[in-house]
Amino acid sequence: MTDSVEIRRGVYYDSVTLMQVSQRVRTAPGVSDALIGMGTELNLGLMRENGFEVPAEAGPNDLVVALRAADDEALAGAGAALEAVLQELLERSRATGGTTEVAPRTISSAARRSGAGLALISTPGTHAVADALDAISSGMSVVLFSDNISVADEIRLKDAAAARDVLVMGPDCGTAVVGGAALGFANVVRPGRVGLVAASGTGAQQVMCLLDLAGEGVSHVLGLGGRDLSAEVGGRSARQALRALAADEATEHVVIVSKPAAPEVVESLEQLAAELGVPVSWATLGRGRADLTAAVEDVLAALGTPVPTWPSWPAEGGGGGAPSGGSLRGLFCGGTLADEAMLVAEPVLGPITSNIPLAGSPRVSGTDQLTGHAVLDFGDDELTQGRAHPMIDPALRLERIREQGADPGCGVLLLDLVLGHGSHPDPSGELADAIRDARTAAAGRGVELPVVVALVGTESDPQGLTACAQTLAAAGASVHTSNAEAVRVALSHLGTPAEPTPSQTGRTDR
Repeated sequence: MTDSVEIRRGVYYDSVTLMQVSQRVRTAPGVSDALIGMGTELNLGLMRENGFEVPAEAGPNDLVVALRAADDEALAGAGAALEAVLQELLERSRATGGTTEVAPRTISSAARRSGAGLALISTPGTHAVADALDAISSGMSVVLFSDNISVADEIRLKDAAAARDVLVMGPDCGTAVVGGAALGFANVVRPGRVGLVAASGTGAQQVMCLLDLAGEGVSHVLGLGGRDLSAEVGGRSARQALRALAADEATEHVVIVSKPAAPEVVESLEQLAAELGVPVSWATLGRGRADLTAAVEDVLAALGTPVPTWPSWPAEGGGGGAPSGGSLRGLFCGGTLADEAMLVAEPVLGPITSNIPLAGSPRVSGTDQLTGHAVLDFGDDELTQGRAHPMIDPALRLERIREQGADPGCGVLLLDLVLGHGSHPDPSGELADAIRDARTAAAGRGVELPVVVALVGTESDPQGLTACAQTLAAAGASVHTSNAEAVRVALSHLGTPAEPTPSQTGRTDR
């Protein structure tokens, strides 16, 4: 193997862009690793852990390019692939009105020059708090993509935002849609009258896509960060988001999406919504609560919109024989979708092993050998160290999918695929290849392995919903636009069908 480490001084790209750049360069022939990032302590540490010799003078204002390839020729090819991607970014920036002028050195100075009202911050957690406070002091709302921010700092930021009557979306906010503009991982949905207040990324994507499939549109999707509805944070951003949507003429109905929320926070938000005169529905996951699809169906009923039959595509060639027992194996990119899968399956299967287990269930590492019923979240921090999120770089999950085909304990394989901006530009082909390989391996041990995929997306997404579904169905997977429905189909392959979850109508937070 041949390594190359290059430092480019004074060059900056945000972390999401560099994740995508690394993933694309990593696919060049002969390339075994590509870590391309700003020279923060975290990024430099990951490069050194992966065996790269990074010069001591590399710093957070430098772009560091660490490449490993089979030989010098492959290394040159990786460099050429990098330059092609960076040139593509430059041309895209120029086409959309980008500038080559020297950028302002602070967010507040950028706000003064541009008049912008929203800042997207993805700097390391140690710097992100200062950057966010700078933006808030300038009267800007903030989408805070950064993580590794303490609860105390989160509260400090959100209190400062409330004092300036702006909104902090985050920390660790990966999904938002503001005025039709998709930020982070977000789907292309029709504009409309439903506003989302979301403490869950892929949960918000499931809800907005189901609304779109039902013919309803979305006004805004305001992310909160996963801790906002906890007792500690107290719904600080949710309160600001509710006020913002109440003042928005396009928003007639609000859906609050989250994992389990503190009851006292829910009660305070319900009181605020009543004061503001905003109709609110709840799509909150938890034991004994409705799944996200049932919650959306109740929203549609409240709006007077017919509930459709959620699109699905049967596996070509049957995709699985008679129920044969065995274990459920769920390999997910979306953490909320993994949570929902366990909540639907647990009443039937009992405790499910996971790297993000439900309370009281067994915990495993995301790299452990799986036994029994198990669900893994490949977007968990443990599995994204030194690599992009699996919605961008699916290589690790694809490897585990292939392994499951040879595992005699795997009775059904349950997967998700999330489309939209920020995600892999063509994910279905690679996933279809892995599904075929898994099913071929299972056939080698005399088993027809059923594979079920929850496909979250819309026809307007860059990848195309139907095109992706047809590719997966041709590989032998049954495909469902409702994650909850996909879980129930997977359970039926084990001979253990699940009962529908309770309706979301009425009080569901207690």
